[in-house]
Amino acid sequence: MDYLHDLQFGVFASPEASRVHETLELAQLADVVGLDVFMVQDHPYNAKHLDTSTLLTAVAARTSSIRVAANVANLPLRPPVGLAKHIATLDLISGGRAELGLGTGAFWDAIVAAGGERRTPGEAVDALVEAIRIIRRVWGQDPDQPGARSVTVPGEHYSVTGMHAGPFPVHPVEIWLGAYKPRMLRVTARLADGWLPSLGHADPEALPGMNAVIDEAADRAGRGPQAIRRMYNVFGSFGTGGGFLRGTADDWAEQLATVALTDGMSTFVLGTDDPDVVRRYAAEVAPAVRDLVDAERARRARGADDVGAAPPASLPTSAAPADGAPLAVRATPDDGVRLSPTLPWQEDDRPVTAQPEHAAYSAAEQAVPQHLVDVHDHLRGELAQLRDIVGQVRRGAMSTGAARSIINTMAMRQNNWTLGAYCETYCRLVTGHHTLEDRSIFVHLRRAEPDLGPVIDRLEEEHHVIADVLEQVDDALVGLVGTESYGRAGQDALDEIQRALDLLTDTLLSHLAYEERELLHPLARHGFG
Repeated sequence: MDYLHDLQFGVFASPEASRVHETLELAQLADVVGLDVFMVQDHPYNAKHLDTSTLLTAVAARTSSIRVAANVANLPLRPPVGLAKHIATLDLISGGRAELGLGTGAFWDAIVAAGGERRTPGEAVDALVEAIRIIRRVWGQDPDQPGARSVTVPGEHYSVTGMHAGPFPVHPVEIWLGAYKPRMLRVTARLADGWLPSLGHADPEALPGMNAVIDEAADRAGRGPQAIRRMYNVFGSFGTGGGFLRGTADDWAEQLATVALTDGMSTFVLGTDDPDVVRRYAAEVAPAVRDLVDAERARRARGADDVGAAPPASLPTSAAPADGAPLAVRATPDDGVRLSPTLPWQEDDRPVTAQPEHAAYSAAEQAVPQHLVDVHDHLRGELAQLRDIVGQVRRGAMSTGAARSIINTMAMRQNNWTLGAYCETYCRLVTGHHTLEDRSIFVHLRRAEPDLGPVIDRLEEEHHVIADVLEQVDDALVGLVGTESYGRAGQDALDEIQRALDLLTDTLLSHLAYEERELLHPLARHGFG
């Protein structure tokens, strides 16, 4: 059964304390390459694991578009009121990117050792049902009491009486349940937005039976099967072997497309801590799965089969249509306006390569350069916001308090709502993007197309120059961070930050435009690597 949900792809990473920096970098990579969700497991009693809620907050602060969630939150050690406030806070901090993966709990000896209550399987499910009602009401998102300002939920395991609801998330937070047994599957059908089983506990051959339980319960509840997104934690390795997710990227794509079309699984969350695997998953597997599923859905919509019919015995092995189209992605033009009296490089000696006149690319191939432009557009947009705030503070049109209120609505935020904190966040984002290009994408393009060497050399040189300019911005921030009234010293600091911002604007916008002009076609040909 295909429930016709849009396809999504994500990463399920380890919260090992010994590799915290690698995990944060992996989250940034997943964000930059266009994946949809970043998740980590939650075992608060595990001495080797970071606290999941704190880790997800750090991930949200370092990313701009990817959604974040626990996979899944350990309810016995995370009481529902505190859990609801954590998710609502995370949603506010991230600009609406928090979701809630939730489970009844496991490893009861460890839970009890950590101060939790031991529950029978039936009690654990009862507690989960009570917790979901409380959480949705704290969020103001209970369908039975939408927007209610007071929370009263009597229960055997959790009781709340007259508590004020809030804070409210900025988007309708989804609840995804890890469920396998019939009763939990029926609870998923009644109360959840998504079903989140794992390969190994629910292998592909077990999915139809579990789906059938959810579908029947969803119909009885008046929701219908399509109301529940079917998600899947998957694990695999690229190679030439047989078995599920044990072959090439094309093998992965065909297998995941089959699971999507026959069992309705539409969000595939890959368990890995390997950045190279994440890159391949995003660049090779995800676009191919989308193309295969779109093609089969279109065939069915033309009447060749019923919507719920099985796919052909052999799906096409190529994600690209036989006839591509000219590159529709366009480089952002450079208007030539410069704000600084001098620049740290000459713009007229940049190497260039010949652009093909009649090249054609599939939709999946065109998505790669489009993603580069999208990431660049995000950087350009945040730079414009940063300039506007500095300008208003300089003109006296905005106080530091008002500036903090505006920054509070932006995608990139910090707990310290100061102009300096925001600028530092932006600088870190730019540096992270350039580091990813230098260490991964550029290495791949050099191998795939040696003639690009001079262009890539120049782009890397400009990355170093921009890093120096970012340090100038950081230096200018010293007098602003935490300052309530500026005075003469503050005004001098604002003058310096304006100079540094002008130079950053000139160099960054010029660089991004040059990079797009030179790399859109190579990225369409070779992908991110």
